[in-house]
Amino acid sequence: MTCDAAFRTAATHYLDQLTAHHEGTAAGEAAALHAMRVAMARLRTTIALFLPMVEGDEQLRLAAELKWLNAHLGIVRDLDVALERLVKIKPRASVKDQPWKRERAACQRHLTRALGSPRYRRLIEDVTAWIENGDWSRKRTKKAAEQRAQPAEEYCSDKLQEWRKKLLKRSRKLKEFGARKRHRVRLANKRLSYAIEAAETLIPPSETPAMTATLKLLHKTHKSLGELNDDARFRALATALGEDMMDGSERALQPKQKKRLLRKAAAAYEDLAQLKPLKISNS
Repeated sequence: MTCDAAFRTAATHYLDQLTAHHEGTAAGEAAALHAMRVAMARLRTTIALFLPMVEGDEQLRLAAELKWLNAHLGIVRDLDVALERLVKIKPRASVKDQPWKRERAACQRHLTRALGSPRYRRLIEDVTAWIENGDWSRKRTKKAAEQRAQPAEEYCSDKLQEWRKKLLKRSRKLKEFGARKRHRVRLANKRLSYAIEAAETLIPPSETPAMTATLKLLHKTHKSLGELNDDARFRALATALGEDMMDGSERALQPKQKKRLLRKAAAAYEDLAQLKPLKISNS
């Protein structure tokens, strides 16, 4: 399969997943929102994976629009995660949930308006057209033609190894990082995981064990770093809502819990470094 065909197949698939959850997300369904946000992340990862081929004026404009939509999805998802945490607390203090629920309702109204706006409809129409016949597909230079015609197996094999090396390098001093740097590692982790899954149909059966082992470790680190990121977002939202974290410390991770999660993530990255890099192409 050529790179242009692989890009169109993956990007169209994730855009279809995104739009499939539009109605439920607009209606305020938390599960639909989460699925829509994951589809958004996978679509943006696919674009990043093939960026040397698709970059251009249209890509930059659409990237800004996708970022706009993702911001609306993200704030409501953060509040859903916070509310899930509050529900697990015993005794359940429903009175203290009220500011969070009011904020969630307000942000949902903004999201629903965004999803019903002409701007959203134009975005979906423009991304659909761009994937199929955007400016990237009409470039007449030799380099552009070669990029489109390059075997996707060869290209993705090189790109995934490049992203893997960068992730391992970034994660070396993970235990020393603050919340912001840890979040960047988490995003790079998620990007590599989604990129591997986007290229899964290109991976030969002989590499399936390596792919499975790699994804297992990436999912493990994503879970640990995700808990740390959720905690940081919870604290930030609590501060924004004027809530005193000292009167309910059980809602936030304690230092020992943070250290345990960091140790688990760091150990998983050490194991990942020992794995044979995933190789899709024979070249």
